[in-house]
Parts: sequence; structure tokens; C-alpha cells
Amino acid sequence: MTATTAFGPVADWTRREVEIGRLPVAVVGLVDTDGVVDVAAFGTDPVSGRTAHVDDRFALYSITKPLVALTAMRAVERGLLTIDTRLTDAVPAFGHAGVTLQHLLSHTSGIADVVLEDGGPVRSHGNAMTLREALERAPIEFVPGTARRYANLSWEGVAALIEHATDAAFEAEFAAMAATVGAEHLSFDHDDVHTVHGFERYGHNPAGLPGLRHPAAGAAATVGDLLAVGRSLLTDDGAIVSPLTRAAMVQSRTAGLYVIDADPVKHFEQFGLGFLLPRRPGLLDHSVYGHSGWTNTQLWVSPAAGRAVVLLTNRLDASEPDVGMTVDALLHAAFLGR
Repeated sequence: MTATTAFGPVADWTRREVEIGRLPVAVVGLVDTDGVVDVAAFGTDPVSGRTAHVDDRFALYSITKPLVALTAMRAVERGLLTIDTRLTDAVPAFGHAGVTLQHLLSHTSGIADVVLEDGGPVRSHGNAMTLREALERAPIEFVPGTARRYANLSWEGVAALIEHATDAAFEAEFAAMAATVGAEHLSFDHDDVHTVHGFERYGHNPAGLPGLRHPAAGAAATVGDLLAVGRSLLTDDGAIVSPLTRAAMVQSRTAGLYVIDADPVKHFEQFGLGFLLPRRPGLLDHSVYGHSGWTNTQLWVSPAAGRAVVLLTNRLDASEPDVGMTVDALLHAAFLGR
């Protein structure tokens, strides 16, 4: 992908965040219904010495979730799944019959979560050594569909349902989804991604994540890959999923549910089928849907503005108060900026 030169507010915002040290490096892209508006890369990593370029790949972390949701909904469109299909159809050893695909995609399954890395047995889940074993042995924290708690392990259930329904490997179905928009660098391989920073304060080991090939957080991509996904969703071109399916995915499935989260801001968020619907009072555009990743990667679509924005970066703690990156500022620059 070629960098643009007509930089607008979103590129200016990204440049400032890198220059003041909140982000080690960053690649940002903006599209509208006509095509690419801005693509730019900023910074040289202070640890690895690697300078950012627009074609670089980054670990996406939780942006993986809506991409996996799109993969699942493609199976729904083929009549192979419904959002009411039970997880036990694909994972008979899972001991809770009431959990459905809809619950898994909207963080309402009640499945107790596990640590997000490949670091040995999970004691809370019967000393499980794999994600699938952890899912099979996972306890339930609340009756499915009665509350919302953000979770990662439940996405192993989504992958299992995709495989069971399609009779194909999960990653093959994921690759087929990516191929519909030419996202050729979107995969679960991490060999060439940028170094992750800011993980020490969380006790997280980013080197342990790639081995899991985690369907909640394991994908990596370039800005061009995600801009292609974002523009397809923005224009409802039907390349990935039909306009009707896309509309169903951004319909709230969690309105009115009790939210189990210590962060008060999270109580202003809702979830569709894989997509986060941010409704924070400080965010001026409430048409926005998409997702962020733990490294502060961002993929957001604004139907009201007719734009989609992608930010790829590599610092886990950038949004902490003592660091100060504000996602709403990015979204305002992308969707309200002139």
C-alpha cells in the first residue's frame, strides 16, 4: 500500500501520539465510500530500532474477535449454523447445554475466562493444557443471556462451531473470509509483527500468545487488510457478508443486561454479534461500531460519517491514565474532522 500525502486530522493525531511517546510506532488509515483517504506510518521503535512502514504487520489482539464473528456469520449465511446453535453441538464435552453462538459472540455466555497466553496448565479449568480442553472444563459464572462479561475463552467455542458446521479447519474458513476483500496478510502467523510494549504491568507474556493461535486475540494484519474489511462493511458491498447480516451484527444483543466489569466506562458499551457498540457519553458519534485490541489497535466504522478508520500500534498500556492515549480523540479526528 502507498502512503498518502494529503494528511488530515487523523494522521495529525497519530503523528502527535508517536512524537510525544504515547505510541512507539503507528500506522493509520482512513477510508470512505470512494476509497482510501489517508494512509501513513510514523515512528521508529525505541527498543527494536524498526521504523514503521505502511505495509507492516501488527498483532491485532481483540480486533480478531469481529473478524472471527464475520467468519461465523458466513457459515450462518450458508445455512450451516444459526445464532441459536448450541455450543454442545460442536463440543459435547462442554457441560452447559444452554450456551449458543449468539451468547458466545456477545459476551453473554457466562463461560469463565482463562489467562490469555500459552503458559502451561490452567488450574482453574481442570489443569487444561489447550484452549479446547479449557473450554470443555470451563465453569459457568452466570445463566447464559442474563448478564454480560467480556471474555476470551468463549471464542474458542466460536471456532469449534465454525469447524463443526463447515467440516473445515477454522483457519481455512478465516482465510476464506479474508480473501473476499483481498486481505492477503491477515492470518494467525506472527513472524514479522512489530514488538509489543507495555506488557510488564499486566504480567502478560506476548511471546506466549502466537502459539495459541487464539480465535479471540491471535490474528495479525496490515493496515491495508483492515481497511479493506472496513470499507466492505461501510459500503455494504456484500463481499464478506450481506447487508442484512451486517445489520444484524451491529444490533445490540446486550442492552439492559447487568454488566460485570470494574471499569465504569464499560457500562456504556454494548455488544452486537462480535462488534463493540461504544455509547460513551464523551463519544459524539454513536453510529460507530468496531473493536479495539489490547495493544490499542483500532478498527471502527461510522455509517453516519461514511468513513472507517484503522490504527495499528503496539503498546498495551497506551490508554492507561498515566500514559494518556484517548481513543475518542482518534474517532473524533477520523469521523468529525475536516
